Amino acid sequence: MYHYLRTMSRKLTGLPALLLALCVLMLTAPAASASAVPAPDTATGTVLDQTGEPLPGASVMVVGTTLGGSTDIDGNFSIAGVKQGATLRVSFVGCKPADVKWEGQHLNVTLQDDGQTLDEVVVVGFGQQKKVNLTGAVSTVTGKEIAARPVNSVADALQGMAAGLDVLGAGAGGQLNATRNMNIRGAGTIGSGSSVTPLVLIDGMEGDLNDLNPDDVETISILKDAAASSIYGSRAAGGVILVKTKSGKEGKITVNYSDSFRWSRINDYPDMAPSWTWANVFNQASIAAGGGELIPAYKIDQMKQAVTDPTIPQLMTNANGTDWSFWNFGDLTSVGNTNWIDEHFGKTPFSQEHNISVTGGNEKYDFYFSGNLLSREGILVHGDDNSQRYTVNAKINVHLTPWLTFGYSNRWVRRQYDAPSALTASTWQNVMRYWPNIPTHDPNGNPTLFSYIDAFENGGRYTTYKDQTDQQFSFRINPIEGLNINGEFNYRNWSNHDKRYYLQTGYYGPQGNYIENNPNDWPAGSPIGSRVYNYSQKGNYFNPNIYADYSHTFNKVHNFKIMAGFQSEWNHYEDFDAQNTGIMSGLPFLDTTSGDNKTLGGYSATWATAGWFGRLNYDLDGRYLVEGNIRYDGSSRFRAGKRWSWSPSFSLGWNIAREAFWENLTTVCNTLKLRYSWGKLGNQNTNSWYPTYPSMGYYPDSSGWLVGGKKPTYATAPGLISTSLTWEKNRTWDIGIDWGLFNNRLTGTADYYNRRTIDMVGPGEKLPGVLGASVPNVNNLSMTSKGWELTISWRDRIGDFSYGITANLYDHTTTIDEYPNENKALSTAYWPGKKLGEIWGFRTEGLAKTDEEMQQHFAKMEEAYKLAHDGQAPTYNNPQYILGTGWQAGDVMYKDIDGDGVISQGEFTADNSGDYVVIGNTTPRYCFGLNLDAQWKGFDVKVFFQGIGKRDYWVGNGNAMFFGASGISLWQALVFEPHLDYFRPADTTDPLGPNVNAYYPRVNQGGPNNTFSNDRYLQNAAYCRLKNVTIGYTLPQNLTRRFYVERLRVYVSGENLANITNFSKMGDPELIEAYNEYGAGFGKIYPLSRTFSCGLNVTF
Repeated sequence: MYHYLRTMSRKLTGLPALLLALCVLMLTAPAASASAVPAPDTATGTVLDQTGEPLPGASVMVVGTTLGGSTDIDGNFSIAGVKQGATLRVSFVGCKPADVKWEGQHLNVTLQDDGQTLDEVVVVGFGQQKKVNLTGAVSTVTGKEIAARPVNSVADALQGMAAGLDVLGAGAGGQLNATRNMNIRGAGTIGSGSSVTPLVLIDGMEGDLNDLNPDDVETISILKDAAASSIYGSRAAGGVILVKTKSGKEGKITVNYSDSFRWSRINDYPDMAPSWTWANVFNQASIAAGGGELIPAYKIDQMKQAVTDPTIPQLMTNANGTDWSFWNFGDLTSVGNTNWIDEHFGKTPFSQEHNISVTGGNEKYDFYFSGNLLSREGILVHGDDNSQRYTVNAKINVHLTPWLTFGYSNRWVRRQYDAPSALTASTWQNVMRYWPNIPTHDPNGNPTLFSYIDAFENGGRYTTYKDQTDQQFSFRINPIEGLNINGEFNYRNWSNHDKRYYLQTGYYGPQGNYIENNPNDWPAGSPIGSRVYNYSQKGNYFNPNIYADYSHTFNKVHNFKIMAGFQSEWNHYEDFDAQNTGIMSGLPFLDTTSGDNKTLGGYSATWATAGWFGRLNYDLDGRYLVEGNIRYDGSSRFRAGKRWSWSPSFSLGWNIAREAFWENLTTVCNTLKLRYSWGKLGNQNTNSWYPTYPSMGYYPDSSGWLVGGKKPTYATAPGLISTSLTWEKNRTWDIGIDWGLFNNRLTGTADYYNRRTIDMVGPGEKLPGVLGASVPNVNNLSMTSKGWELTISWRDRIGDFSYGITANLYDHTTTIDEYPNENKALSTAYWPGKKLGEIWGFRTEGLAKTDEEMQQHFAKMEEAYKLAHDGQAPTYNNPQYILGTGWQAGDVMYKDIDGDGVISQGEFTADNSGDYVVIGNTTPRYCFGLNLDAQWKGFDVKVFFQGIGKRDYWVGNGNAMFFGASGISLWQALVFEPHLDYFRPADTTDPLGPNVNAYYPRVNQGGPNNTFSNDRYLQNAAYCRLKNVTIGYTLPQNLTRRFYVERLRVYVSGENLANITNFSKMGDPELIEAYNEYGAGFGKIYPLSRTFSCGLNVTF
């Protein structure tokens, strides 16, 4: 019975592959055919596995030709047109390929299992381990996967590639100098003055993924649980990302060149409403607020006519003709029609990337050299924004003796960025809300003041560049078998330089006079004048690592490996900044300024760590696995007595598939392993490098008053500091399972984890107000994170057609356990029991379609009030009074959840919040990535989807970018096409006509609060984005070798091609972190772009 099931499993697992093969074969000339009597030139045979079972879907190719086919469900193949003596190459996923000669007779080929899967190694802390023996939670991404997409950085390429790794939207959105934020398994801390981010190690040295050339990456390992990362101690509280870059290989010298040429366009940004529609909406909002029409009907007609009639003046002058009328209504209303989004951000920028690498070696040495250039243009139409990244990487390993190897590597990177100084967070807000009736240029062809054109083109530049050189010296000694002694000495020197200068801008008046003025008081604090600011920073980093490992096997089944070592880090930096006003002759240098507002500043800081570590591995014949890690860390950031911390961990594994009782099941399930781990880590990543020392503010020549015509120096008293501050700590346990089915065609891993973080820094106990200082922070907070992760992969091959599917899905939540907020006051950010990311607001019953419906809603609540108050009539003027008055048709009807007849927030605590409840959560849930790839006869296709299955987002109370003109003041309101779906009653006089089933409430320049946090306008931020499609073709070698080219591949690619989401069209769900962190708010940030690229890869 068992043998029957095993045979059927072989045949069934080949069915999906055979179906795909049939589709391909129908479109191509038949390379394989079944015939009872084969022709003399038809090669036939049967392919079996090592147990004697037939292998359906095995590839059979005639070496040196394009002839080939695949086996049928019984393992048989037949290929016509084969010459006797030809070599057939037979291959199958999970088996070692075999070459056999066809001499005119039926062939019987037996393929052996490929031990490569068992021998595959994974980079871990201070070493590597066989994947089959791994007991920690580790995900791996190969360099081939990184290089498969023409992306701007390694961080971009990692998005959606590993379960548990959150690669979030960049802090500055799609801006060219933006870098992505990352975390492993969710937020690591809520502590004040501390942070938890993944430790990134590039060839064992701390680094930045944004500095790395994606083409240099060989493998990336993500260490997710404490057992995997505890060997790095206090730096690894947020997990570890280990990057191994390419090294030289023994063999002939190989030269690789690749390039990519890219064209971008901002992602599906909605159009601004035409000026005549905007004017109508503003009129309706003014009338709703009790005012009259702002813009006369004849002016609205002129706006339409001016589009095609150049004789109609678009820009009005003021009453006396001395200035232009920008922000006026009535007869002075301008009648242009400007789409400010297209005017400023409608460029199709061009970018390019070039890579070259040289590798080679022999038994004495090997080397690798690479160079990279990435040059990008931004979307600014006026002023130009651009960035460049240059990298050079050189590595050499010299085998001095059979037991001594010396290595040296040098990585250099320069990143630079240049843009108009006027491009800031507030720029987006200002441009979005600019009135479309204002033309870009006056009748004389000069840019108007509020067009931002002059500010972008002539208002000064912001330039920043970073230079960094990493040098790594290493040696490896192997004095006796099994013993390896390693030494690594890493040194970095780096410098950052920022320069921002502002030049006076203005505009020309109607009489040709130049008027100095900057739009919207830009730059802040300097509406008239000019300014230059310089900032320089340089630093050094030194990191020695010395460790040794010894492995030995007893009685052929007891495998031991022990490792011990020492690591230290020293980091120092200095910075200097200076600025002054009054740039002379347009020369933006400090020594060409004439102002009296000079400011100088400088700072230096140093931190250091030291740690001893060790690891013990044991396995019994690969079946039972044990690993223990220990590290003792010290950090200069804490006081004596609190400076040192232990980081222990252990993990267990059981390779069930290695058991004797599983032997008969290995053809179906050849890998099955259970894992468990536990570990504790400390976190030394405080924002201040001296968190236990008070600092006094000192501000030379900076006070807000004058003494003797000069600003005096002043100082501020230091705050109170707790000298007992110590490490934040987390304890994590993880349980996991790894499996491989059908000869490792179907593989996967699943994990569930629990991480408790304790001793986070929070507010101390309240002290009397007469103290005169804020209460010092102490280690008194804790929280628990829970989550699960799943990765599944299917890979198969049918003849010369191969394909693969890899999917990962993961989820995590975090709950606050301890926080000094006994009353659970909602005015405080946290309290015990709160889920991180909670969104509080009111629930709603929709928009009132008529005044009568609103009154009925109120009457129902008034009856509820009487029932809740023993028949007493309500004293309020309306049950939604806390949110305003004047409720009518087109306003929100808020829901009385607690049934007391009034909309309220209770005592504004979590336990007594009235109708104010949790309406959503902004934590990303059910994050996923899906990779599809296929190869056939030189063609390759890759498709990548990435997204979030569940997430909520509140745009912010009264956010104009979202609500448009609904409840937004005159000077902040804006009108895009989506905003036109606002409520209009059945008997409306609005030119747009009735819209009683509208999404947005009625437009109004004030009125009742329809824009307060509520579930009607809570955004569903789940999305599925078609992140990348790449199609490539590799030319046949018999053609390329004529030109001394070993391999030549050309490709086309598209990035950010489509997005499935219910999120507001005014924003992008992938940029939520940017909206929250960059300061401008929802929708007001440099958008992501859709990018198309083409390029080639050449190997000589």
